[in-house]
Amino acid sequence: MKLLVVGGGGREHAIIKKLRENPEAETIYALPGNGGIAADAVCVPQIGAKDISAIVDFSVEHQVDFAVVAPDDPLALGCVDALHKAGIPCFGPDAKAARIESSKVFSKNLMKKYGIPTADYQVFHDPKEAMAYLEGASFPIVIKADGLALGKGVLIPQNLGEARDAVKTIMEDKAFGDSGNEIVIEQFLTGPEVSVLAFTDGTAIRPMVSSMDHKRAGDGDTGLNTGGMGTVAPNPCYTPEIAQVCMDTIFLPTLAAMRAEGCPFKGCLYFGLMLTPDGPRVIEYNCRFGDPETQVVLPLLKTDLLTIMQAVENETLGELDVEWHNGAAACVILASGGYPAHYEKGKPITLPATFPANVTCYHAGDKLEGDTLVTSGGRVLGITAAAPTLRQALSDAYAAADTVSFEGKYLRHDIGRRALAALEGQ
Repeated sequence: MKLLVVGGGGREHAIIKKLRENPEAETIYALPGNGGIAADAVCVPQIGAKDISAIVDFSVEHQVDFAVVAPDDPLALGCVDALHKAGIPCFGPDAKAARIESSKVFSKNLMKKYGIPTADYQVFHDPKEAMAYLEGASFPIVIKADGLALGKGVLIPQNLGEARDAVKTIMEDKAFGDSGNEIVIEQFLTGPEVSVLAFTDGTAIRPMVSSMDHKRAGDGDTGLNTGGMGTVAPNPCYTPEIAQVCMDTIFLPTLAAMRAEGCPFKGCLYFGLMLTPDGPRVIEYNCRFGDPETQVVLPLLKTDLLTIMQAVENETLGELDVEWHNGAAACVILASGGYPAHYEKGKPITLPATFPANVTCYHAGDKLEGDTLVTSGGRVLGITAAAPTLRQALSDAYAAADTVSFEGKYLRHDIGRRALAALEGQ
């Protein structure tokens, strides 16, 4: 089979490595891919992930048998719709279903209409009305740009002054472009955060192993929000009892709501959850695999990924048992110094000749200059280890991270610390 994966980051590298395990996968194309992915797939760097017409033309010309659309932008732009129209089977939601991520207003209104537990909120189109509302608000508070913003469109002001600045940044300064034409202002929730990715064909759902992300740039959850500085799986806060509550009150009702709205969701639905004192609440939905959550979840997947994705496309997921390995996985992100603010690119990367058998290096932000691998993004590499225990997985991931070098290499040193504390407190 000829497979195609749209995207070029660590998430896509994790998907490609898993797809390669299927003996029927003869060729995997990555559009655009990156320097490190080139070792596992045929990269086509001249076709960007948002160039929908070029992706479709390439797929038809190269007789692609199955495509995976991984990032949020091409999903929101209708890449799956276009591929289906061209007769290419693929994994991912159509544009109508992708609104569950591409519009915060749509997703919040969906949850309100169908009684899915989430934070109280208000929607604003006018910055003056938003400012007036904030005069009587409690802080901290959460302010979200309506549209896609590379994971950076959520601000958490601690006081009225910061809140006014946030509204100005999003709605007037257009820091996130048209994504900030509308905003959601919502109640600040407290409790452990959990990420749960799930395969779904619109009716059946198969949740993946839970995970814990680390969004802040600095140790101790300090600094700016990033796309994710590391992850661990499973999340010890997500007990079987809580998982059942989430299935009954969030997962199945969300699928039913999307069907009722005429936009059934097929693909990977990401539930960002907060385990509040009043029960689980939805913080956000994503319409695709999370990054870097994918880099700890897929290494624990026992069932063949391509088989699952085909079952989603064919709407036969309910007939499939999806199995997982025991143990844990940990991912440490190696970033460029200064990320997520200003950082330099083009720094040569030195990798060890081999990594230990239980360690995988996922390439996120690098490219080849001749034969030299150099940095090209903020998050450069994800070093993931799988082991019988979380403590061992973390130890192995950090040991492997120490064997990688590039100028300005930056990483958090406390990935998994909260998870270990939760484990030891049980």
